[in-house]
Parts: sequence; structure tokens; C-alpha cells
Amino acid sequence: MRIVTWTIRLAAFLLLLAFAAKNADPVTLRLFFDLSWQLPLVALLLAFFAAGVLFGLAAMLGPLLRQRRELGRLRREDLAAAAVAAPVPTQPPAAES
Repeated sequence: MRIVTWTIRLAAFLLLLAFAAKNADPVTLRLFFDLSWQLPLVALLLAFFAAGVLFGLAAMLGPLLRQRRELGRLRREDLAAAAVAAPVPTQPPAAES
């Protein structure tokens, strides 16, 4: 199974490398106020992909932290309920000598 996984990873890497090599031509990114940048297309695609990943992670951060906080609260409640419900151990009667 490892060989299949590494073969797929290698194929994906080679496809992305070929894509990057074919799209190395410079493009002009025109911004506001006549500001423009000229950079390779693959760099521009990578930058926008990375920005999308960062925005996605930032969007997930709030719900993730909320769930972790709730999970901690539920675990504390469970431990407290288990401590209350646990029988109190008693000492066995002393043996007569």
C-alpha cells in the first residue's frame, strides 16, 4: 500500500512540476490606482492558492476553538458526575484477634 501511495504522490508532484514549467511566462496583475505587478503565472497562482488556504483556516478557527471549549466543559462535567456517583469505599470491619 505504501508503494501505491508514494507512486501517486510522485505522479502528482511531477504533474504539478510540469504545470509550473509550462506556466512560467510573466503576467501583469493590475491593481487599483494604476499599480501593477509583473510576475510568473505559477507564482501568482501559488500566492492566491496560499491566500485561499489561509482564509479557509481562519474561517475554521472560530468553530474549532468553540468545539474544543465545549468538549473541555463536557469532560469536566463528566468527571464531576462520576465523582458524585462513585460509591465511597468503606473500611472492612476489623478482624478479631
